[in-house]
Amino acid sequence: MDSATSDTRTPLGASADNGLKIVVVGGFGAGKTTMVRSVSEIRPLNTEETMTQAGEAVDDLSGVHGKTSTTVAFDFGRITLDSHNVLYLFGAPGQERFWFLWDRLFSGTLGAVVLVDTRRIDDSWYAIDRLEKLGTPFIVACNDFGGPAFAPEQIREALDLDPHVPLVTCDARSRESSKLVLITLVEHIQTLYADQARAPRQELV
Repeated sequence: MDSATSDTRTPLGASADNGLKIVVVGGFGAGKTTMVRSVSEIRPLNTEETMTQAGEAVDDLSGVHGKTSTTVAFDFGRITLDSHNVLYLFGAPGQERFWFLWDRLFSGTLGAVVLVDTRRIDDSWYAIDRLEKLGTPFIVACNDFGGPAFAPEQIREALDLDPHVPLVTCDARSRESSKLVLITLVEHIQTLYADQARAPRQELV
């Protein structure tokens, strides 16, 4: 399995014609930083800080007691698609006290990955609600933490997820798994744009 700890990054070209922005969002401790690290072709920029006792009264640590650091602004990585196109990947902070940053991160976004920890599935509702209100295409990826498995129908029901939104499972530590998540998102966006192009236009009378 490719993992976030391996660092055989491919050198990037000096420039690209098109930069496409993707945001990875989700609850606290869902694995957003890990996903950006695992899939980025450059050494990722991150704004992780050590968690302190002062934050225990603010952040809900249930289910993530082993977590020792947290993102306080955003993570950033880059992925080359071809000689003309690159993906800019942003990982959003998960704690509620940093949610005010999300709308800024969503600005100009091609689409988003909502990363879900099924042990704390309620943490995903706000992200899905914000993306739906902004009209931003997204998919849902359930990160595998080795806990009880849930059927896709159970997860869709718990998230009140629209049938057209893709739902996948992943291991955010694996580069190949994270790549498949991003490919699913790009294919979903392509399908949405193709459907819009085929939709009949209403003529003004």
